[in-house]
Order: sequence, then C-alpha cells, then structure tokens
Amino acid sequence: MHMASMAASPTRKRVVWFDDAKRPNVADLLEKERDISVQRLSYDAPQGENWKALSAAHVYCITSTRQELPAEYRCDASLLARCPDLLAVSTSGAGYDTVDAAAATAAGVLVVNQSGANADAVAEHALAMLLSLAKNIAQTDRSLRSGERRSREQFKGLNATGRTLGVVGIGNTGRRLALMCGQGLQMKVLACDPYLTTEEIQARGAAKVDLATLLAESRFVSIHCPYSDETRNMIGQRELAAMQPASYLVTTARGGIVDEQALAAALRSGHLAGAGVDVWNEEPPPSWHPLLALDNVIATHHTAGITHDSRNNMRNWNAHQVIGLLRGERPPRLVNPDAWPRFVQRFERIFASTA
Repeated sequence: MHMASMAASPTRKRVVWFDDAKRPNVADLLEKERDISVQRLSYDAPQGENWKALSAAHVYCITSTRQELPAEYRCDASLLARCPDLLAVSTSGAGYDTVDAAAATAAGVLVVNQSGANADAVAEHALAMLLSLAKNIAQTDRSLRSGERRSREQFKGLNATGRTLGVVGIGNTGRRLALMCGQGLQMKVLACDPYLTTEEIQARGAAKVDLATLLAESRFVSIHCPYSDETRNMIGQRELAAMQPASYLVTTARGGIVDEQALAAALRSGHLAGAGVDVWNEEPPPSWHPLLALDNVIATHHTAGITHDSRNNMRNWNAHQVIGLLRGERPPRLVNPDAWPRFVQRFERIFASTA
C-alpha cells in the first residue's frame, strides 16, 4: 500500500542508529537518500546527546540482540513517551525482543524486522551442529589437538540419515532446516508451531505435532521459535526429561528459550547425548558457564546468522523497508499490523505540520 500524498512531502526524515561497529550496516545505505537524515549515535556518548536525537527521530534502527543494547535505549513504553514523533522501529535482524511491540502498537508506532534475511545462515549452522554432534566431530578434534592417542572407536557416532528431527517453530529458518534434513538426509521431520495449520506445516516439509509428541519421538530437536513471554524457559527440566535418551538438542533461536541449567544437568546425567548452543542468556557466556565445561556441547557465540551474505541481506532489507515506510508504504515485514491505521494518521499529521 502506498499513500501518494505522504510521498509528496519534501521534509527530511530523521533516522537514528547506534553505531555498533557492524559492517555493512543500514546507516551506510540510508545516508545516500537525499530526503533522509541519519544520525549515528554511540552508547558511550552522554545520555543527553543521545536523547536529544532520539526524541526528534522518525525511525529508530535498533539492534535485535538484547545483550548489545543498554536497558535505557530499549524500545519500551518509557522510550516511546520520550519520542513523540517516532513512527517506526526497525530491528537489525529477525528478533525483536529489544522492542515492546504491544507498547509500540498502543503508541501507533510500527515495528518491523528483517525476518528471513539470515534464515539460510542460521539453518545451515543448525544443520552443521546437528551433524557434528552426531559424528562426535568436536570431541575428536579436541582429542587430536591435546595429543591423546585414544582409539577411534571411542568416537563412534551415528548417522542422521533416516532419523527423526523435531523442529520447534517452523518459520523462515525452521522450514529451511526441514527441507535440508527431509530431502537431503531423508529424515522424518516433525514440527510444533501453534500458529500454523496442519496443511501449512505439511507444505513446509513436516508433520504437525504438539510439543510433547515432538520431544518423545525426535532423536534431534532444533529450536527456531521467537523469544517472548510465551516461549521463555519453554524447554526446561520437564521437557528435557521427556526427550528420548541419547538424543540431541540444538538451539540457534534466542537465549532464554532453553533453561541452560536444566540443559547442563540433562547432559551431565547422560540423558542427552549432546547439545549445540549458539544463543545464551548472557552473551558471551561467562567462561565458567556449566555448559562450556561439557565435552559433548558445541558452543558458538550467537554467530549462526552472521555471514557476509546475511549481513548484506540484513542491511539491504532494513534500508529498503525504512525508505519505503518513510514514503508511506506499508512495510512487508510488519510485526504489529494493528498499529498501521494509527501510524497513517500520525504520519500525515507529523509531515503535514513540518512540510
């Protein structure tokens, strides 16, 4: 949807972005637009300077990663109250847990994300973890580097081909993993996603089941759902105990969905054979974290979605979406569509008064 009357306004639109040293980034593209003024902020700058820019902004480009963002700059009701002309918040990736979407909707502020921009990268990372766990690749590598001369029989793994994969959340990333494993490895793929029908999940290469069935029947479980009040600590002691003995868990979604202490206990007890963990409650996790002490854990530092390809995608998608919504176009990755009518009214009022 495009509103021509909005696009006619000559007013420069103001965008703010905290420079987090990621390259490439959305600001590099937005600065090339003649009618957009981009202000790069710093977390270390005096708060007064940052709030002066934020309070005048029309769009706030915000990181998707909670740990990277000081609490005072998260988009909550308090920030929204201080930013009367804010029309949209655009996250850097698929996640938007640095934004209170309900508060934004109440304020008539759009929330947009870049869901799908790094889906290939994350799905490939999850698959790499799955196969490495099944083949004990990390343990073999560590043993050789340490100078041990252990029998190769001690590193005997298993084939993933033909086994069952459970995907928790079959959106952009989960559906790609389902395709890779279902077609590439002839795995049986189960999926738990309460927001999709049986037919929709089947079209994505999986059979729809509830979480209890998925945990009971899957040798490999991969987490791909958003982080929210609904999913916080969704995989805890009870759910881990319900998984098959000697099964594997991979999580590349968001820290806080899997209870880390419960996961460490399930691995120490031998109930689970291994885990691949890319996302953490605290990022990076402290060196003394119990999961880092376990030989059957593959640990990465929230790098599943970080590739040259995905960084380019996220920059391009983010910039194009911001440019479009500042022209009055309905963005393609709108998290809170209920905010659209109020956004239209506010857009017309703000730019009519400054044209």
